[in-house]
Amino acid sequence: VQLQASGGGLVQPGGSLRLSCAASGFSLDAYDIGWFRQAPGKEREVVAISTLGDFTNYAASVKGRFTISRDNDKNTLDLQMNDLKPEDTGIYYCMSTVEGTPYFGQGTLVTVSS
Repeated sequence: VQLQASGGGLVQPGGSLRLSCAASGFSLDAYDIGWFRQAPGKEREVVAISTLGDFTNYAASVKGRFTISRDNDKNTLDLQMNDLKPEDTGIYYCMSTVEGTPYFGQGTLVTVSS
């Protein structure tokens, strides 16, 4: 099982970024999958989850600004992030629990700063 996140970078407050996570070794359409982030000096936290049946859940801090979506044909998971704020800065990871084992991919750094 491998998860590889990409798409991070430096963006000004109010800007947008789109993250993508490529999954291999398992089929996304069989599992819940989500995005987590870890800000400097803070614990890792959930950002958004996409469940089987295509239900989505968001952290209160990103609801209305972020959109999670999956492409089961491409086996990828995206996170569209709009109206970014400095407090969105952190390393973003995609994560899935496959056969009872949690897997976090290599993260991608998002920096929101003017």
